Amino acid sequence: MGKQEIDNLFRMYYRPLCLYAARYLHDADAVEDIVQGAFVTYWEKTESGKQPELPKPYLYRIVHNRCIDALRKGGQEATIDLEHLKEDVPDEETVDRSFVWARLWTAIDSLPEKRRQILLMSKRDGLSHAEIAQKMGISENTVHNQLTKAMQTLRDGADQIFFKLFLW
Repeated sequence: MGKQEIDNLFRMYYRPLCLYAARYLHDADAVEDIVQGAFVTYWEKTESGKQPELPKPYLYRIVHNRCIDALRKGGQEATIDLEHLKEDVPDEETVDRSFVWARLWTAIDSLPEKRRQILLMSKRDGLSHAEIAQKMGISENTVHNQLTKAMQTLRDGADQIFFKLFLW
């Protein structure tokens, strides 16, 4: 497997794997370290001539196991049922959901800065148009217009399941 193929796998799976790991770990740095480590392990495996047949389940399994290890090392056993986590192997629905969330956040990240800020303040933070306008020093009408444009952009580039997730 060449560098280009590893790069393609990284682009395809990095964010969904991070979202998957974040279900268990609430430390963004630890999540990124685990996911990056999974890709290093995958690359080393392929370099040794033992390339896994199916990269996606292999990467998810590595991330899953490393999350368990991180929780054990972090002494979080009291707050998280590790036995349940061991049985909670990444199923297809979980993997698919992490891909949908990754697509959503990629779409949000691609919005213009001001529009993205307004969208997140409204949907993620639950602020009213008036509160957003006051915090950003803009009119409520501008907030409304920017929010409408952001939602339209997401709606245009998404299937219905994907879009409904954002309306959490």
